[in-house]
Amino acid sequence: MSLFRRLASSIIGMVALTLASGGQAQTGQERGVPQTRAEALLSFSPIVKKAQPSVVNVYASRTEKVVRNPLFDDPVFRQFFGDRAPGGATTQSLGSGVIVDPNGLVVTNHHVIEGMTDVKVALSDRREFAAEIVLRDPRTDLAVLKLKGAGALPAMELGDSDSLEVGDIVLALGNPFGVGQTVTQGIVSALARTQIGISDYGFFIQTDAAINPGNSGGALVDTKARLVGINSAIFSKSGGSVGIGFAIPVNMVKIVVAAAESGGKQVRRPWLGATLQGVSKEIADSMGLDRPAGALVADVVSGGPAAQAGIARGDVIVAVDGQSVDDPEGLGYRLGTRPIGGHATIAVLRGGKKIDLAIRLAPAPEKPARDPVKISGNSPFSGMTVVNLSPAVAEEYSIENANDGVVVAEVAENSQAAAVNFQRGDVIIAVNDAKIASSHELEAAVSGARHYYWKIMLSRGGQVMTTVIGG
Repeated sequence: MSLFRRLASSIIGMVALTLASGGQAQTGQERGVPQTRAEALLSFSPIVKKAQPSVVNVYASRTEKVVRNPLFDDPVFRQFFGDRAPGGATTQSLGSGVIVDPNGLVVTNHHVIEGMTDVKVALSDRREFAAEIVLRDPRTDLAVLKLKGAGALPAMELGDSDSLEVGDIVLALGNPFGVGQTVTQGIVSALARTQIGISDYGFFIQTDAAINPGNSGGALVDTKARLVGINSAIFSKSGGSVGIGFAIPVNMVKIVVAAAESGGKQVRRPWLGATLQGVSKEIADSMGLDRPAGALVADVVSGGPAAQAGIARGDVIVAVDGQSVDDPEGLGYRLGTRPIGGHATIAVLRGGKKIDLAIRLAPAPEKPARDPVKISGNSPFSGMTVVNLSPAVAEEYSIENANDGVVVAEVAENSQAAAVNFQRGDVIIAVNDAKIASSHELEAAVSGARHYYWKIMLSRGGQVMTTVIGG
């Protein structure tokens, strides 16, 4: 738009606003959140004034003990090299957050506080409070903090991300590069962005509002100063903003906040009980579909919600409660934003016909029980904690294509398991050609055993691999 057009648009907006107020221009104190497009063209400051007090800076850190090298005790060594013995290495993280409850609940990104032990939050009025991490949800890259001794706080109103449309004006508030609270403006560039690879529930709002490192966990607000998303990531080859940012929809945030408010340590979501795959052009052509969209049901778990609803292998799921589904990620998001209990309507294409089926919104079962076991002794598994594999565990750890084995729930730092690069979520299927069916079977297989080598079969990211480690 030319400069002349921008000036003309502003003048027209000012005239419209003056007429709407009975010929009297509004003063700064009288201005509220814009109610018309003409008002919005004048300034975004009323929106910022309403939203800014609810946006905070998040500072997280972790101090790791460093073993003192005996050389630092040698006075000759210290004479030449100085007393530079490290007392501990400190890892720090900087991000943003949003107050979503007056009692001091703050939402931020999980990656901002991941692995951190000390968290502080600074409000827009420069007050600082220690924060407790009350809920971590790495599957959505969200976390909820509780401020200690903060009293009543200005919570931001939660909007409805499903009501957003491409082209809507949005503002991003956060603390980029640690320079201080900053506001940028843009539009909704796209909705339902999947295949981004940021979290399990890839269903993002894309915006061209400038987002940079430090904005993570900050607010994406609409022109009514309502939270519509949590800014999470940028697409950039340089590390700076190039006008492609992604935010987690607020409707997913609501589910995580509700879990935290109820005292839960993890978020329970409805379980489909089916394996899905995307619909390619070739699959769409072979099935006579109009376009390659939806989630193809590749397999159904016996007795699961999908099977009970009548969903069958070969069905293509195209909608949940009337909201269209373009791919498996979209289906996961639509189910993930539904509360446990009750039913949802799943629309499937079967034999060229659209069928509506009612599915029960129930969490994944935890059968068998987890029965966690921490492995000790002298083996490559020492220092890991393993649990039994169940649908609930598979959901929690994002495990695909694994029906047998035990799951690595935790790997202790500086342990033998960490040294050989075992990772959280690995599924150990067999050890020295003996299948492992439970956590105690793995414990028995490695306790007191002395081997010249360890042959290990495991599943990672849906891929089965076999490795041999010296004993």
